[in-house]
Order: sequence, then C-alpha cells, then structure tokens
Amino acid sequence: MKRNMICVTCPRGCRLQVVKDGHGKLTVSGNFCARGVKYAQIELSDPRRMIASTVRVRNGIHAVVPVATDQPIPKALILDAMALLKRVVVDAPVRMGDVILPDVLASGVNIVASRDLAGRDAAWSP
Repeated sequence: MKRNMICVTCPRGCRLQVVKDGHGKLTVSGNFCARGVKYAQIELSDPRRMIASTVRVRNGIHAVVPVATDQPIPKALILDAMALLKRVVVDAPVRMGDVILPDVLASGVNIVASRDLAGRDAAWSP
C-alpha cells in the first residue's frame, strides 16, 4: 500500500510518501522532522480531528455560542458528534471552558465553550 499525504503538525506542510509493506511495516519519506513519521502512523491507524461548531443558547445576548472539542476526536465519530450538537441548547450565562457535552459518544472527548456569553437579563460580564 502506498499513500501520499501532507503533514499538518506544523506550518511546513511536508509532503509525505507512506509505504506499508506486506508485514505491516510503515516507511515514511518526505518528512523534515520526526513528527511527520508519528503523524503518518496515527493518520493511518486512528485518524482524529478537532471540531469547532456552535450550540444554541437560551436567554443569551446571542443566539449561539461557539464550542470546540478539548482534544481531537476519532474521525469516524465526527458526523455523529455534529448531529448531537444540533440538538444541544444551553442556558446563559456561559463561561469559556464550560463543558457543554461531556465524553462525546464515549470517546473521552468533551465539547467546551470557546467564549463567554452573558445572559440577556443578567448584570454579568466576563
């Protein structure tokens, strides 16, 4: 198996060539640092991504608050996680870092608020 990919662990964006032999051994070339090898191994065995989205807010100064995963989530769970986020509604006020959805799909990954959001009728400020 041969695959080309671009390493995204740093701004350099190395163009990697990854070859997996019949015994499962990976050979990575095109990387300028060891992080490229680790990236290729993880990308082929357990690809993960960060998610950034919004959830609805009840009684907030805005209708939605931005949220993100606190660590990368398995790529296979992204669509299901996004479907869960569509149904989430939180009450204002919201503080940056508040866990909005804990342990998404039993992945060990939390969805957290990415900013503060005050309530409409509260004398609260971040």
